[in-house]
Amino acid sequence: MSKRPDLCQSYLPFAIGIAAACLGIMENRMSAEVPHALAAGSLPPDSRLEPLKDLNGYFPFSPQESSAAWTERAEKLRQQLLVAVGLWPMPDRTPLNPIVHGLVDRGDYTVERVAIETLPGFYLTGSLYRPKGTHGRVPAVLSPHGHWADGRFYDNGVEATAKEIETGAERFAEGGRSPLQARMVQLARMGCVGFHYDMIGYADNTQLSYELAHRFAKQRPEMNTRENWGLFSPRAESHLQSIMTLQTWNSMRALDFVLSLPDVDGSRIGITGASGGGTQTFIMGALDPRPTVLFPAVMVSTAMQGGCTCENSTLLRIGTGNVEFAALAAPKPYGMTGANDWTVDMANKGFPELRKHFAMLGAEDHVHLTALNQFGHNYNSPSRHAMYHWMNQHLQLGIEEPIKERDFKRLTTEEMTVWGSSHPKPESGDDFERKLLLQLHDDAQAKIAADPDIARIGIETILGRTLAEVGEVDFEFADNDSEGKSDRTSYWEMVGILHNRTHLEAVPAVFLHPKDWNGTVALWLHGKGKSGLFNVDGSPAGAVQKLIAKGVSVAGIDTLYQGEFLKDGVPLTKTPVVDNPREAACYTFGYNHSVFAQRVHDALSAISFIRDHEYQPKRIVLIGSNGAGHIAAAAGSQATSAVHGYAIDTAGFRFIDIDDIHSPDFTPGGAKYGDLPGILARLAPTPMLLGGEKFTSTLLNLYQGAHAEALLTTGTSEDFSNAVSDWVE
Repeated sequence: MSKRPDLCQSYLPFAIGIAAACLGIMENRMSAEVPHALAAGSLPPDSRLEPLKDLNGYFPFSPQESSAAWTERAEKLRQQLLVAVGLWPMPDRTPLNPIVHGLVDRGDYTVERVAIETLPGFYLTGSLYRPKGTHGRVPAVLSPHGHWADGRFYDNGVEATAKEIETGAERFAEGGRSPLQARMVQLARMGCVGFHYDMIGYADNTQLSYELAHRFAKQRPEMNTRENWGLFSPRAESHLQSIMTLQTWNSMRALDFVLSLPDVDGSRIGITGASGGGTQTFIMGALDPRPTVLFPAVMVSTAMQGGCTCENSTLLRIGTGNVEFAALAAPKPYGMTGANDWTVDMANKGFPELRKHFAMLGAEDHVHLTALNQFGHNYNSPSRHAMYHWMNQHLQLGIEEPIKERDFKRLTTEEMTVWGSSHPKPESGDDFERKLLLQLHDDAQAKIAADPDIARIGIETILGRTLAEVGEVDFEFADNDSEGKSDRTSYWEMVGILHNRTHLEAVPAVFLHPKDWNGTVALWLHGKGKSGLFNVDGSPAGAVQKLIAKGVSVAGIDTLYQGEFLKDGVPLTKTPVVDNPREAACYTFGYNHSVFAQRVHDALSAISFIRDHEYQPKRIVLIGSNGAGHIAAAAGSQATSAVHGYAIDTAGFRFIDIDDIHSPDFTPGGAKYGDLPGILARLAPTPMLLGGEKFTSTLLNLYQGAHAEALLTTGTSEDFSNAVSDWVE
């Protein structure tokens, strides 16, 4: 049963110092061990100790009750998506320099080969379909293809096509051989311009290989360098660079290209794809306001979220999922299909909530699901016809229903391929990959340096929780003979669990509260957890004793996988991972916060509890030392209104130095927004004692700019505890 501390049990913030036996604090100490909140062998009742969520989990969508509530949620969710896919900030929209050639005339439509330069030196390739016999501007439909072998060049073969015709999945020999071409041909015959573009690694888009983009399985040490790194490396992840970055950007630039065409009506833009192409479709619908009609096929569901590395990025689906991504496009017309795959239950799980969501926004008839559960994973003829009907209705094509495909003459690979003697293939390979990521990095860093708000939003998204989002936190005394409270003559020692009831988290905590309290609480984060505040005999460490003698209340916690979170007491060296053999960080950290971020959450829970106690402290000081300085800095960046001073020893820590995706300090995006100095900058100009930093000029400039240079004290990691105990009042 929870019990609230009285005045003597108030938040016990704490600071460092050096101490002596003459202080008398230990005179009546009854215990000779570090205080424990739990019985030996027990672990905190914390939801984070349960199995991690992965792409095969359950991802329900709960509609908001009002459009105002949804507007707030949607803004935060879009921000998460932009950061996660590596497009916060957006790269420059450099000239596309389109290459268009090789026109093939099929009588009622034409097809051309296209390459556009989505980034300098990086090309997107595809086929441009145009209707003939139209007048004025016409609608356009983007079509990312999904994971069909060879993409645009896909050929289902004679035998497989015959079987599909027999089952009703296809109607025609040519269309069945290439269902990808079939949808483009029919859309052109319906009067639409269509751009059928390659996913990375498919067809003509081979500057980054298929094996890298879609089958990456093993970390490449040669691409994991502190500078000039490659994709999927810890360094790339620390800058949020992924295949999804490039594919999402390619889709946006594909739309730029289509909108540049003189015969396209920019107010009528559709996008449709299936499977991995469905993922690109709903991501575009979520992030780009320009598509007006969307139709992701066999992808939106509350079940499997996308198994390929190209459909995942770190941070992407933490606290959300594909159905909510679809909701972001509302109230635009949104059609979908289901099949006998992970979308098989969509009619009962996911779609009813989407329909309620659209109805709340006054557009119930703008969302539709065609459940074709008699078929496996597909974009077959019945699925395509559902899409044609949707596009006809909402792109206002005016085609008489029912629409029926006619067969066509397939394009050969030779008629589609962009590259040849007149248009040689562009640069590719490992060196190109490194150069491309460096280019993205340099562009982003220039924008981040120019706009501090970019870093603020980026850091907030990476950490995943602000102080305002901590929720309800209370304190439960340890269940022992003293009920967690011991009289140590000059101070009270209270030990127990901080329960975050909102997020189902439980943090072992100790409060050392002087009987002559001066109103200051020092929350001391230590690399060993709360045990780092004590000597081996259970007495407070010297610096802690000195703070207590000053009248400062000191609090310590075990953040996740510290102290009482460790059943065997062995420090965490490798983070838990999901059951996926592929060594891509996105499979774990696309669905779960990093250990570092969760440790920051624990610090925020403690700060929230201290701040909101009925006997409010006059001052809260946040201290981080002995390997926890970066945790304190990050927590402080989300709690600046509640903390009145910082004592942080960084020991020179940098996220870019983390070279293992399983390190407890590995943090997606950690290096992108200024690394640890960027986080420290968020704390200025609050009074700060800073240790372990060689390069403090930027921070000093911030304090000087606020005319508060006297509030910044710098030092070294050596004897930092003594410096803290002298600094904290």
